[in-house]
Amino acid sequence: MKIAVCLKQVPDTAAMQLDPVTHTLRRDGVKAVLNPLDEFPLEAAIRLKKAVGGSVTAFTMGPPQADAVLRRAISMGADDAVLLSCREFAGSDTWATSLNLAAALRKHGPFDVILCGKQATDGDTAQIGPALAAHLDMPQVTYVTAIEAKDNGCLEVRRMMDDGTAVLSVKPPVVLTVLKEANEPGFPSLSGYVKALDADVMLETAESLCIAAVDTGLKGSPTRVAKVSVPEISRKRCLIKGDLGECVARLLEEVKL
Repeated sequence: MKIAVCLKQVPDTAAMQLDPVTHTLRRDGVKAVLNPLDEFPLEAAIRLKKAVGGSVTAFTMGPPQADAVLRRAISMGADDAVLLSCREFAGSDTWATSLNLAAALRKHGPFDVILCGKQATDGDTAQIGPALAAHLDMPQVTYVTAIEAKDNGCLEVRRMMDDGTAVLSVKPPVVLTVLKEANEPGFPSLSGYVKALDADVMLETAESLCIAAVDTGLKGSPTRVAKVSVPEISRKRCLIKGDLGECVARLLEEVKL
């Protein structure tokens, strides 16, 4: 089985700050890490490979230093890695990003299963997985909490619902977005670290993927982030003292206000 997993490098949420003038995220000097919600599809991909055999290829799009998340994937058990990086990709929204990733997946595929995280911690759109399914004309299952390979070549997939769990039998090729409830990510082995250090990460650009400049980056992005802000808490606190009767009467007055 040929498996792909899409990952993203994001700013460490513990060190994230907003620029008070531009209202955008400050990325300079902020440590970049693997999107925490992408650890679960990565673990799911590795477990699926162990169960049925095959290979796992990790994909990400970003600046050159984003290859760190790909090497992390290789240290965990991925076989290959592809980095989409060039100036033309800068400023891509979810539409342009999914278009770029879909082109890379076509070039290095076809894949039987494409795994994505629920969403990224920096954008929180949850759009990349479904958009990839649309671009690649593949069925999709979202909110996946369990994946099990069956002897008939299908996958039994559990999907979280508002009022319970749906159990589906899906036949590859398919796109799955995986939740944190699906597994507990493991840790890289020493041999995995060594493999990651020596691995050759494949580089793809807009030119190598035959993507026109007008279809990617800011030019190919129909959406713009107008403003990012931190919620301000303006509630007032009131400390009430006295005996029980006085406290109840005062509390009622405050509630009426």
